[in-house]
Amino acid sequence: MFAGPIRSIKRDKAVIYLWDIIGTFIFCVSGAIAGRQLDMDYLGVFVMALITGTGGGLLRSILLGDVPPVIFTTPDYVIVAVLAVPVAVLFGKWWESYSRIVSIVDALGIGLFACVGARAAAAHGLDWWACMGMGMVSATFGGVIRDVIRNEVPLIFRREIYATAALLGAGCMLLMDELGVEPSVSLVGSALMAAVVRLLAIRYAINASKA
Repeated sequence: MFAGPIRSIKRDKAVIYLWDIIGTFIFCVSGAIAGRQLDMDYLGVFVMALITGTGGGLLRSILLGDVPPVIFTTPDYVIVAVLAVPVAVLFGKWWESYSRIVSIVDALGIGLFACVGARAAAAHGLDWWACMGMGMVSATFGGVIRDVIRNEVPLIFRREIYATAALLGAGCMLLMDELGVEPSVSLVGSALMAAVVRLLAIRYAINASKA
């Protein structure tokens, strides 16, 4: 079903890797901000950044059989987490003054990881529904770990339009791939769509009980 897009994906691995790194950095910043809000030391902030940024990708790799996961085969993702720490710490007051930016960063991370996860699943030949599920796992699992450490109920288990936004983004990308849209365009466009859905839900206080 996804033979055409899969061939494009294999020819464009560098681009997919780039978007995965961007998504990881966005979530790492989100995790580092969360660690800073809990008054963690620098090591704690780094650990929070790392697990938030790589948790979804780690679980995705295990479920798809891509072992050992890429986080253990290249230092790139650890370096990304290290870079996220000064971004959260040095611009801490700025993040607090512009809380909307934090929401935008998190929403973009959801969109990117949902699409990257779905595309990775498609490259393994999974059906569309499994690809969407894998996209949701990739987009939400890091945040689940972050919220558990913060002693909060994870967003995915609340009535937030969170997992739904990830599913919509992943589904939109798979549809665009099937229609022959250029892979990078479908990924970025669908990621932005998921981010917009998430941000609109926050802006207008839309939750699953009202959707």
